Amino acid sequence: MTLTTSLDRSSRINNSDRLLQAARNEPVDRPPVWIMRQAGRYLKAYRELRQKYPSFQERSETPDLAVEISLQPFHAFKPDGVILFSDILTPLPGIGIPFEIIESQGPILRQPIRSQTQVDALIPLEPETTLPFIRQILSTLRQEVKGQATVLGFVGAPWTLATYAVEGKNSVDYSLIKCMAFREPALLHRLLNKLAEAIATYAKYQIDCGAQVIQIFDSWAGRLTPQDYETFVLPYQQQVVQQVKATYPNVPLALCVHDSASILHLMSQTGVDIIHVDWTIDMAHARKQLGEIVVQGNLDPCVLLGTQAFIEQRTLDVIGKAGTKGHIMNLGQGILHTTPEENVAFFFETVKKAV
Repeated sequence: MTLTTSLDRSSRINNSDRLLQAARNEPVDRPPVWIMRQAGRYLKAYRELRQKYPSFQERSETPDLAVEISLQPFHAFKPDGVILFSDILTPLPGIGIPFEIIESQGPILRQPIRSQTQVDALIPLEPETTLPFIRQILSTLRQEVKGQATVLGFVGAPWTLATYAVEGKNSVDYSLIKCMAFREPALLHRLLNKLAEAIATYAKYQIDCGAQVIQIFDSWAGRLTPQDYETFVLPYQQQVVQQVKATYPNVPLALCVHDSASILHLMSQTGVDIIHVDWTIDMAHARKQLGEIVVQGNLDPCVLLGTQAFIEQRTLDVIGKAGTKGHIMNLGQGILHTTPEENVAFFFETVKKAV
C-alpha cells in the first residue's frame, strides 16, 4: 500500500459515482470514504450551533438546520458520502410511538410498548404527512453537494427500534425486550412485523426524496445470541430489504450492527448490498467470511485519537486487507466526540491518496 499525490487518477471518477460504484462492487480508483456520525459533537461548528438550538429534534427536523449540519463535514473534509442528519427513532411518532430526546439521557419513550393492545393500536406510516421535512432535507442535500458526493439516508432496523419502544430508553442489559421475546414471543413478532412495514416505507420514502444509498442500523442486534438473531432479527431485516428492493432494486442498502463479529454470516443472508464491519474482527477475516459482498469499515474510532503516523498505518492496513474492489472506507462505529478535527482531516486525506 502506497500513497500518491496524483490528481489525474482521482479526477477520473466523479465523487458522487465513486461510492455508488463501490457499493455496486464495481471498480473504483480508490476506496470511497465517509465516517459514521461525521456530523456531530467533535466538530466545533456543530457545538456552536447546538448551543443556539439545544433541542436535538429541532436540529434534525428543521430543514435548514438539518441541511447545515449534514453539510458541515462535507465542507470541512469533502467525504465521498454525505449522510442525512437525523435519528433512527424519527419515524416512530408517525406510527403512534412518541418520544423525546434529552441531551443528557438520550431517547425517552414515556409510554413504552408492553401490551397487545398497544401493538394493535399502532398505525401504518404515512411519511409525506408525518415526516415532510425529510423530503426537503434530502432534496436540498442533493442540490447542495452538486454531484460531488453520494447522499445517504438511513433507518433503524426493527429489532433496535423495538428495543427502544419496549425498554423506553437506552438499556444496558435489554432485559425487558428479552423478557418479552422469551415469555411472549408472539407479541414481539407482531411488533417487529409492524415496525418492519414502517421502516420499509420510510426507506423507500427517503429514496424517493433523493437518498442514493440507505444505511440500515440495527445497533443492538449484536447483543443477542446467534440463535435469537435468527429468530427475532434476521426475518425482519429480510422483510425490510425485500420490500425496498421490490420498488428500488438498484439502490444499494447497507447494514450496520454493533458487536457483529459472531453474526457476519447471518448478516450476509439479509439481502443487503453492503455489510458494515466493526473493528472487533480483522478485515481480512471478514472478507473471507463474506465473500463477494461489499464491506464497509472497519477502523477503530480510537485510532483517530493517535498520532498521524499511527492513523496512516492503521488506515492503510484496513484498506490493504479489504482489497481494491467492493470496499467503502469508514470507522468501525461512530466517531468519538473527543476526536481532534485535524486528525479527521488527516484520515480523509490518507484514504484519498491511497492506491
